[in-house]
This record gives sequence, structure tokens and C-alpha cells, in this order.
Amino acid sequence: MNIRKHLREEPQGHGSALNDILFILLLFFLIISTLANPNVIKLSIPKAKSDTKAKQTVVVSVNDKQQFFVGTNSIPADSLRSAIREVIAKSQDAEPTVVINADKQATADNIVLVMKAAHDLKLRTVLAVDNNSR
Repeated sequence: MNIRKHLREEPQGHGSALNDILFILLLFFLIISTLANPNVIKLSIPKAKSDTKAKQTVVVSVNDKQQFFVGTNSIPADSLRSAIREVIAKSQDAEPTVVINADKQATADNIVLVMKAAHDLKLRTVLAVDNNSR
């Protein structure tokens, strides 16, 4: 009669370090996603005291050299309306918005040209400014 018990332990993998690795990866991707900015055109925009946010359907930028950009694509002034129309057609938003990023050195004529193109397409426009209360 065999009275001895079989005291074999079942093999187990240790997963305690896995939680730490997953936490570090989650933190890394959260930080990277906040730093990623799709607008890569460097502009110094005017300052404002109020903070109003709008959904960015189309971003039109005017830099200090009076060049127009729809998104990050440089376009001539005469094809501004058609370029905005193409982006709006792709987005299929219920209330499309044109966000104007204008450099401080951009002339008012160019900003009005963008606003007129958006008005002709019956779109809402928002001028992006820097909030100086921060």
C-alpha cells in the first residue's frame, strides 16, 4: 500500500511583469497620441481671450508668405473654392466647418478670400486664435 501522496506541482507561468509592461505601453501610446498634430504648417496665430472649439472638417491655412494650404496641401488662390469643396465631399459631415489658421502676417484680403469661398459653399467658418489666458 502506497501511503505517500503525489506532491507534484503544476507548472505555472509568472505574469506579474506583464501588467507593468502593458501599463508602460499604454502610457507611451497616450503620450504619443497627444503630441501628434496633423497640422504641420508653422504659423503664429493671433491671440484671443475666449475659448471656442469647433469640429475641424476643413483646415485652411494662410502663412506669412501669403500661401494657401487646404490641410497640408499648398494650393493657388483661384482654386481655393474647388479644393474646399473636394474635402467637404469626402468628409460627409452634417455641419461642415472651415477652420482658418492665419499667420499674424497674413493680410486681411487673403483671410476674407477664404471666408468668401466658404460662404459661397454655404459653410460655417471659424478663425483659429491663440488663447493667451494660459
